[in-house]
Amino acid sequence: MDARTPDLDHGLTGWRQPRREAPLSEVYRTVAVPRIGGNLRKLAAFVGPGYLVSVGYMDPGNWATSIAGGSKFGYTLLVVALVSNIMAIVLQSLCARLAVASGRDLAQACRDAFPRAVAVPLWLLAELAIIATDLAEVIGTAIGLNLLFGIPLEIGVLITALDVFLILYLQRIGFRYLEAFVIALLGVIAVCFGVQIALADPDWGAVIRGFAPTTQIVTNPEMLYLALGILGATVMPHNLYLHSAIVQTRSYGHSLPEKREALKFATIDSTVALMFALLINASILILAAAAFHTTGRSEVAELGEAHSLLSPLLGAAIAPTLFGLALLCCGLNSTVTATLAGQAVMEGFLNIRLPAWLRRLVTRIVAIVPAAVVTVWYGESGTAQLLILSQVVLSLQLSFAVIPLIMFTASRAKMGALVAPAWLVAFAAIIAAVIVTLNVKLLADFVIG
Repeated sequence: MDARTPDLDHGLTGWRQPRREAPLSEVYRTVAVPRIGGNLRKLAAFVGPGYLVSVGYMDPGNWATSIAGGSKFGYTLLVVALVSNIMAIVLQSLCARLAVASGRDLAQACRDAFPRAVAVPLWLLAELAIIATDLAEVIGTAIGLNLLFGIPLEIGVLITALDVFLILYLQRIGFRYLEAFVIALLGVIAVCFGVQIALADPDWGAVIRGFAPTTQIVTNPEMLYLALGILGATVMPHNLYLHSAIVQTRSYGHSLPEKREALKFATIDSTVALMFALLINASILILAAAAFHTTGRSEVAELGEAHSLLSPLLGAAIAPTLFGLALLCCGLNSTVTATLAGQAVMEGFLNIRLPAWLRRLVTRIVAIVPAAVVTVWYGESGTAQLLILSQVVLSLQLSFAVIPLIMFTASRAKMGALVAPAWLVAFAAIIAAVIVTLNVKLLADFVIG
């Protein structure tokens, strides 16, 4: 299909201009969706984008906050991970709805709906979020390489830049291969944590109680700060741009029934994938609680420190190796998806059309250069502070992605028959208000503190 074909604006009168360029045009509608057959076959065709999105919900920034929360307060903050995940599921479902209904990703929608004076600042803020995201992911990958192979952080940061060639190769042979690569690494991460938790032998009764709400989270300032950090590290703006772009790699039809079916399967895909992300995030916190909190080590926050303590505390030499391997896999996955998100943001806001290799290189340089400079400047001792800083920057940008998303999906003129129902809009608006309020407080606490 010609990516320039204006096939989308049937009766959608709310946009300022027609959408002609497809998001991520080289992979647009390249994954076939069977027109006949059972629902399982059709659902299988949509499995993939949700797992690429889920990577952002278990990136190294999440590791830092979850380890700190688990070591300091045990299993108490598991409920925060659960609530954050519910928020993420709702927002990512709106991304799929925007993509299927309008044929636009979030970046294109912002460019189309807003005047240039608004769209350009939104683009700059989105680029800042991509840089902050990549900062956490590059650091996580570099730490993983350092823990496993003793590679200095500065060299590890440069090695992460090579993932642009991996993305080019995998996309050249097919977007499904890229998805398979990410899902395979997610499987490795799950196995690593499964073994570590078995070695840690947590108190499962306390784990279950940790998913129950408690007023202590609000009344204890230190606990609230870590809870805000977990929330800020979980719901990240680049995922909203990414999901609304990669959903459209599926070659679903253009009729309303076909779009409704595509929306249903895309939502199932992202929901199941994000529940998997919750499993990983909860595992990180459970491991920290079982290995550190119960042994009196309540101040563990550095990833390197956690790695070095696992072997003596769990009594197994393989535990730190599994920890480092899982961190490396998380970092690799996260840099791959952040690069895709960077491409979607740049193309969507600026409508820049360059050869695929050059687009990847430009978007990678935009993110990797600041990450490399800051990492080299701070060195190994400042990695925890850098990870926290990246989450604060993301919290500042988040509202500028969430609010437009809700505005677009609530507009019948922009969405047509697939406009979000009133109850979903109300739920999303409450989520947005909570996220924005808590993240502003996180930012304020960071500045004051």
